[in-house]
Amino acid sequence: MSLVYSTDFGRACPGCGRPVAECLCKAKARPAGDGIVRVRRETAGRKGKGVTAVLGLPLDDAALAVLAKQLKSACGSGGTVKDGVIEIQGDHLDKVVAWLQARPEGWTVKRAGG
Repeated sequence: MSLVYSTDFGRACPGCGRPVAECLCKAKARPAGDGIVRVRRETAGRKGKGVTAVLGLPLDDAALAVLAKQLKSACGSGGTVKDGVIEIQGDHLDKVVAWLQARPEGWTVKRAGG
């Protein structure tokens, strides 16, 4: 049985047992993509409610959170970051693709799926 909370330091990482802020195992490397940012609409597992998913961004978790906040503001919608994928509530494919292509990073952005 692993430690999940300590009165000394609060939440503990279930993997390494250290405080969450000092976790050594949280730096899980994402597999390197092919350099293409893909934007697609997903409804699976959401009871028919669609989200716009942005995959393949070559950013770390902190930068993804900042970019997600900017995207949510640009779309006027809510959203989240899960496992390196930005999810924006609703169907905002065209708006997200145009917004990402206008960024100075010069990413190759493609619509994926139907």
